[in-house]
Amino acid sequence: MSAFRSQTAPWVALLVLAVLLAGCTPGTADLEAYVAEVKARPGPPLEPLPVMKQFETFEYKAFDLRDPFSLPKQNERTTAQGPRPDPDRRKEYLESFPLDGLNMVGTLGAGKDMVALVVDPENVVHRVTVGNYLGQNEGRVTAISETEIQLTELVPDGAGGWLERQATIALDE
Repeated sequence: MSAFRSQTAPWVALLVLAVLLAGCTPGTADLEAYVAEVKARPGPPLEPLPVMKQFETFEYKAFDLRDPFSLPKQNERTTAQGPRPDPDRRKEYLESFPLDGLNMVGTLGAGKDMVALVVDPENVVHRVTVGNYLGQNEGRVTAISETEIQLTELVPDGAGGWLERQATIALDE
């Protein structure tokens, strides 16, 4: 009896599988009808196009003027006879620091022989006299008092020349 079962088992499994597969092939007519009905529906109405704004026209009449985004021609540049930095002057150590990084901490002497004591950002104290240079804008020391150091700096004016600007370093209290 077990030999009969072992020979008929594959055939029975094959027959059950065939019946199951035959039941899995339903008709697609109802699906096709639904798709056709959805396609036949009218689409939603489109929104109206926005109204275009009318812009006021502008006539450009500055063709003869210099372009503000290009460098001026050589003959348009100012050949200022005013102050200029000395390119041959040897830079001093305190010119490598911005003025706001230098602090005046005191003075030595009196009158014309007064010497200012200035601390750089590396906390090194330097002696400064009238005529020394400080800061990154060619700042020349013009006067020293007990409360401040007065400087005259040279800054570019943007047109090829230089402007003098007054600056001070006040005593740190």
